[in-house]
Amino acid sequence: MFDKTYRQRLEADLAQWEADGVIAPAAAAGIRSALPPLSPGINIAVVVAIVGGLLIAAAFLAFVAAHWTEIARLVRFAILIAGMVVAGGLGAWFANTGRTVLADLCASIGAIVFGAGIALVGQMYHLGSDFAGGMLLWSIGALAAALLTGSRGALAVGLAAACIWTCMRNYDAPVALHLPFVAVWLFAAALAFAWNSRAAAHLVAIAALPWWIATALRFDLDGAQPAFILADGAALLFGAGLAIAAAPSPRALRFGTVLSIYGAFALAVVAVLEVTTVDEVIRFRSAAPAQPLWAVMCGAAGVSLALASARISHRAGEVLAACAIGLVLLAAPIWPASAAGEPWLAYAAILCAMLCLVVSGMLDAVRPRIVAGWLGIAGVIAGITWAVKGSLLGRSAFLAAAGAITVAFATALNRALPRATR
Repeated sequence: MFDKTYRQRLEADLAQWEADGVIAPAAAAGIRSALPPLSPGINIAVVVAIVGGLLIAAAFLAFVAAHWTEIARLVRFAILIAGMVVAGGLGAWFANTGRTVLADLCASIGAIVFGAGIALVGQMYHLGSDFAGGMLLWSIGALAAALLTGSRGALAVGLAAACIWTCMRNYDAPVALHLPFVAVWLFAAALAFAWNSRAAAHLVAIAALPWWIATALRFDLDGAQPAFILADGAALLFGAGLAIAAAPSPRALRFGTVLSIYGAFALAVVAVLEVTTVDEVIRFRSAAPAQPLWAVMCGAAGVSLALASARISHRAGEVLAACAIGLVLLAAPIWPASAAGEPWLAYAAILCAMLCLVVSGMLDAVRPRIVAGWLGIAGVIAGITWAVKGSLLGRSAFLAAAGAITVAFATALNRALPRATR
């Protein structure tokens, strides 16, 4: 929850409780005084200043590009260095005057100019055409700037360059896993954790997805199913986020919650991909594994971490979250057994997984998890209904049976639960 939204809701609750006589006015005043001050937001003047600065920077770059061939090499190099120095100097001045947003913007521009400098120096001096290596160098420089300045924008630039780097390495050398990206990602995750920044946590969570996608789409996995490998990645992200959030630390709670949200949505997307692509787009090859051993271990680790989180936090919703992860992963070994016919058991496992995800979010009062589960249910039902393979009559019978079982289960659950908790 964002700080400003939380403060507004808390202020409304305090006013209501004080009016109803639940708390004394002195207690409400004590709560308000105990809260730390809100960080200043971005006002209209700051937005206009950012747009003006970007326009001036774009004009400078356009002017330099128009006369690039006429400028001597040393002068070109000096221009690049001057651009980084000016951006850093302005960022330091804005930081000293308390204008943190503009300081972050200057650090981001400096990181972008650093990347442009790598490309232009390579073009001027005809260096080797290792574009992936250049992206790695750019990522290292941007992450170093983020470490020194605390800039979220520089972190975003560094992670974007690292994602391009790992995708290029996966394309150039698809035989081996590109594990160096994991080290870069862990460094960025450590920064986000140390900053206790929700924005940085979002960036880190998003940056984990391209590596899994690029790895799953490699052409040298001997028939391994991309959807199943992506399911293992979603399971690891979801389970690790839950486990981190269960640690007794507000910093860990914020960071882990963001990771678990992205893991929940990734799990829902993967469930839909399994239904729509495994039989229709990508066929099993003879004697080919559905997924490599390292991916299976990642998925198992995700389930284990989710169960460990449930044990630590004593939250029933996280047990169901672990069940959702396990059921999505269970579809992988079930699918080859039914390759000759309809994979009804796999469909049932995935539907149960998405239902568990919805109930998990409701029990733990985590709205993103509920939304992810509902989107997964809608996508899975649509995939089962409109898949090309098999007859539509058989699919309608399966969906009707699944619906009847679900309604019967809901009726029994409604009678078993106390009236207050229904």
